[in-house]
Amino acid sequence: MKKINIFLYNTIIIFLPWFLIEIIFKLVSNSHIIDTSTIRIIISTLFLSLIISYIELFLKDKTVKKTNIILILIITIYTLVQAGLNNFVGVYMSINITSQMGAVTGYIIDFFKSFYWYYYFLILPFILLIVYYKLIEKKKIKIKLLKDENNLRYSLALISFLLVLGFSYYLTLNLTIFQNKLQTISNKELFLNPSNPSIIMKQFGPTVYSILDIKSLFIKRDENPIIETYTYTKTNNQEIDDSKWMKLLNTEEDIALNSLNQYFINNQMSGTNSYTGLFENKNLIVILMESVNDIFINEDLYPNFYKLVSGGYYFKNNYSPRNSCATGNNELSGMIGLYSIYNKCTANVYSKNIYPESIFNLFNNHGYQTFSMHDYNEKYYQRREIHTNLGSKHFFDADDLKLAYNTKEDEWASDEDFMKEVVKYLSKYKKNEKFMTWLTTVTSHQPYGESLYGNKYLYLFEKEEYKNYDIKLKRYMSKLKVLDDGIGVLLDGLEEQGKLQDTVIILYGDHYPYGLSTTVLQDALPYSLEERYEAERVPFVIWSNDIEGTNIEAYTSYVNITPTIANLFNLNHDSRYYVGYDLFSKDYQSLVVFADSSWKNEYAFYDAATNNITYYTKKEYTIDEIIKINEMVENKIKYSNLAIQKDYFNYLVNALK
Repeated sequence: MKKINIFLYNTIIIFLPWFLIEIIFKLVSNSHIIDTSTIRIIISTLFLSLIISYIELFLKDKTVKKTNIILILIITIYTLVQAGLNNFVGVYMSINITSQMGAVTGYIIDFFKSFYWYYYFLILPFILLIVYYKLIEKKKIKIKLLKDENNLRYSLALISFLLVLGFSYYLTLNLTIFQNKLQTISNKELFLNPSNPSIIMKQFGPTVYSILDIKSLFIKRDENPIIETYTYTKTNNQEIDDSKWMKLLNTEEDIALNSLNQYFINNQMSGTNSYTGLFENKNLIVILMESVNDIFINEDLYPNFYKLVSGGYYFKNNYSPRNSCATGNNELSGMIGLYSIYNKCTANVYSKNIYPESIFNLFNNHGYQTFSMHDYNEKYYQRREIHTNLGSKHFFDADDLKLAYNTKEDEWASDEDFMKEVVKYLSKYKKNEKFMTWLTTVTSHQPYGESLYGNKYLYLFEKEEYKNYDIKLKRYMSKLKVLDDGIGVLLDGLEEQGKLQDTVIILYGDHYPYGLSTTVLQDALPYSLEERYEAERVPFVIWSNDIEGTNIEAYTSYVNITPTIANLFNLNHDSRYYVGYDLFSKDYQSLVVFADSSWKNEYAFYDAATNNITYYTKKEYTIDEIIKINEMVENKIKYSNLAIQKDYFNYLVNALK
């Protein structure tokens, strides 16, 4: 009869399936197994297994088995859901965004249907544990478990071993051999401040991520950044008197606020260029298009949108990187020129923030009438408060506009009906009254099953060229047709009111239609979606009837929208207040930054989660050049986040008075 110590036995029984789940998760999430992060995951899994095994010394044998089964089942479900959620909406679940879980639970069937078949390998360790307990241990292997009644010996041994493991884990966070020199955030910083779920999952695994995520809810770490001291340099063509800001810089005692003062006073100004004032004194309509990607650029199916794309400035390499609350956060970033906080519903959490140089306030300061509209309610985002604090003089949602939604036929309102209400509201303005509005659409939102608008234009896709399209893709494209009809209503209405000639229309997608897999989307797109984040390419168009259609190659995202508008309309502003930049400036650096600090331009794609760089041309960066770009990217994100957390620009304007 085999003899084995019960403490060691239970540790092995817990550790093996747990660690196997972590390894399978690495495989299904395209991470390297042979990697220093695997050492870290071995240590953490063993550390936790030892603690649980010790607790089980005080339980009955049957209870121990049930405990182990339940534990591995919970870990399995959690890991499977995390893998699926990242595939479905592009982010990992966080305790900081529980208010948005309705965005998944409301489409639970679509969520599970989106799983790749190999995700279910994550269930294998749990199955093996059940098989072992039910068959192998019970019938084939005779094991005598030795239990020492003197638990003090176990306690001392456990404490000693845990100290060794804890110190080893500490070394993996601090030693340079465990840190990739290209990594944008150090492992130690990630452990202390789990602000980047994508990288944390790669470096620590789902179990430790869940612990760090819960910890962040109860233990608030000091968010003051450690920064280099900036030397103030007056920018060329700078006509702003910084004497008050300099005085504030020398007297402010709050470390975080003063680090923000140093960063933004030294932020590069965009200056003027040949596009400055191109649209001065014109009206502006910004349309944030729900779940719209480049499938929308189709002259035959969507002629109204195509008219704007072909006749305006079309940014071919525009992206809307997803984060924890993509629509609300990407809308906010478009309005304020800052990056939102990756693992929080930034727009909601900081809804009371004031941004004196938000897009609404820039136009308010120039005598424009400002308002904003959305054809849904405030179930997900508190837009009435958010937009008002951003400077919108009036906000109207679907209830205010008396639009039908949540009907038996469809959950969403019609963008066509929405635009009819917009046109009706615009009719109150006289031709010489200037207005600026922000419109957020909704019809093209998932789900893409049976629905009124998903079925409305299905007949358009009976042609041979669409026969291989997935039915969900066809329903999505049917919904896009409703949006295109709405754009047509807007254009016709402005024309009838004699305002089209004096109105600029800017459109961009909030995120790609994440209710559809990239495999399904690939059928309708002319470029490959194999590369990570390539699916996040969405349209961005600036249209006015007095410009020539131009395709612009620069890489960009929503963070550059407000700085660019400020220049095109010649609005008095301090461009240093944004981390975004005027796209028409000669100093604009072609670059799109993704939520996890990955970046891409015409030369390369840097993946922050794997620290790998892929080149598209013969031009290659040196290690020092990559590190420099990474530092610039990380500073933009870090100081954007800190500015939002501290309501910095509200503080700054009041302090400078």
